[in-house]
Amino acid sequence: MRRSTRTMHRAVAEPAPLVAVLAAGGATRFGGGKLDALCAGKPVGQWVLDAVAGAGLAAGVIVVGEDPPQFALASGWSLIVNHSAEAGLGTSLALAANHAQKADRDLLVLLADMPLITAAHLRELACQPGTSATVSGSTYAGVPALFHKCHLPQLEKSCGDRGAAAFLTSLIDLEHVQVDPAMLIDIDTPADLARAEQILLRRG
Repeated sequence: MRRSTRTMHRAVAEPAPLVAVLAAGGATRFGGGKLDALCAGKPVGQWVLDAVAGAGLAAGVIVVGEDPPQFALASGWSLIVNHSAEAGLGTSLALAANHAQKADRDLLVLLADMPLITAAHLRELACQPGTSATVSGSTYAGVPALFHKCHLPQLEKSCGDRGAAAFLTSLIDLEHVQVDPAMLIDIDTPADLARAEQILLRRG
């Protein structure tokens, strides 16, 4: 596995990767509706979309369940409905990979419940020449992640709870993009929401 160097000076290759935001989870630990919950004045999911826009990347697709969150419905992004969302995150990942293959583009995957992801980090990922994972220390390699289109046929076979991290860590040529661990907070509980809000408010 290789670690990336900083690439903010490098332009995003054309065509730019297709951005897919995965938002089909049931949010059972949160009690439902977490992606529309307000976090520092905006819905959790909206923070992710704003980071994409701030990175200079075009709106892509949001993979939703059969009852899409309001932030997604109001976004203007294309929605892909995952009718098998209860079977696990891998089913949403497979749909996103299929969509990117049809467009013949690389795929940048984000989770909608990670409001602390920054535009700078997404742009750095989008500038990588090959499949690249977000890394924090030595304990995490996962999303947000850029998947080169050569890996999409394998990614489309994802199923159940086998998410992106399991696939990424199996690659010998994976690029690493390091971030502060706090950026990777995902919202699973009300306590997570409160913690993320405090960090966002400190950022200003």
